[in-house]
Amino acid sequence: MKYLIKNYSLIFSLLISLLSITACEDDSDRISFSPEITLVSATVDKNGQAVPITPTTQGYAGNTYIIQGKGFSTLQHIYFNDTESTFNPNFVTDNNIIVTINQNTPYANASNKMKLVTKYGTLEYDFVVAPPAPVFTSYTPINAKSGETITLYGNFFLNPVVKVGTATANIISSSLTEIKAVLPANSDDKLVSVTTISGTTTASQPVGSALYDDILQGDTGHWSWSGTPIITDYTADKFQGEKSMKIAFGGWDGADFKFASRDVSKYKAFRIRLKSTIDNSDASLKLVFGGWAFQIIKKIGTDWTYIEIPFSDIGNPTTFDQITFQESGNFGGNTILIDDMGFVLK
Repeated sequence: MKYLIKNYSLIFSLLISLLSITACEDDSDRISFSPEITLVSATVDKNGQAVPITPTTQGYAGNTYIIQGKGFSTLQHIYFNDTESTFNPNFVTDNNIIVTINQNTPYANASNKMKLVTKYGTLEYDFVVAPPAPVFTSYTPINAKSGETITLYGNFFLNPVVKVGTATANIISSSLTEIKAVLPANSDDKLVSVTTISGTTTASQPVGSALYDDILQGDTGHWSWSGTPIITDYTADKFQGEKSMKIAFGGWDGADFKFASRDVSKYKAFRIRLKSTIDNSDASLKLVFGGWAFQIIKKIGTDWTYIEIPFSDIGNPTTFDQITFQESGNFGGNTILIDDMGFVLK
């Protein structure tokens, strides 16, 4: 949500325009004493393009703003939320200040004040330094039912609102990185979103769409061909929630997962996150559907790889009850992590 300045010449042009307004005035006429603010305005839009001066009471750390008023010529300090922002005196006139808010300015549990200190006085002005747009990485359990509690993970959750579809969820507790909320009625197949003063972010997984979301959903049996244990509660590395699955495959080894039969007619694709623990360009995994009728090999890397397989590629199933994985890297085996396994709504 930060509107970074892509062309610093815009600021210089703006400064020249502002200075030209006052250049023809006699200093004795234009210099005031006690500072007064008439408006604060952003300098550029989200694309880095200059914008008309428009009053605002909200800004973002790292972005540049114009302050207009009077009594600024003896400016000594400027603070946002009690954190000082440095300024270039050449960008200050008695009626205008151009300042970039300190990148490290806090936004949580803050005063929501801008403070100007001049030789002749101090002025506080209501101004909110907003957080970046919320980062919503995951929630769990994805298959929670209405009335049950889900936990959302991410960052910048300042005074959040959680919605499931268009219904507002009741928030039990929240911090900047975690929210606990109760699913409202009729939550199945809805998307979960988080909204703050800085924007809205929506999770990609619909409620109820998981095969694995920290636990295997509808599990009726799983095993590896070699007998190597399948770890279903691995916590050292995960993409979604708090856990992932870890399987140490020998070369061309495999694993079978069986589930209670599930109607998937409302979905259009199978989804999964995979990660190789070996950095090898040949690392891959074969995904087998329909009793070996459909075999799809996917490359995987040492970062979490998102894979989506359209149902049209695996015979357009209307029910789902099993999947097989086979290590296919052809370099002697690999330990693979699996997470966020489920379906994609039509």
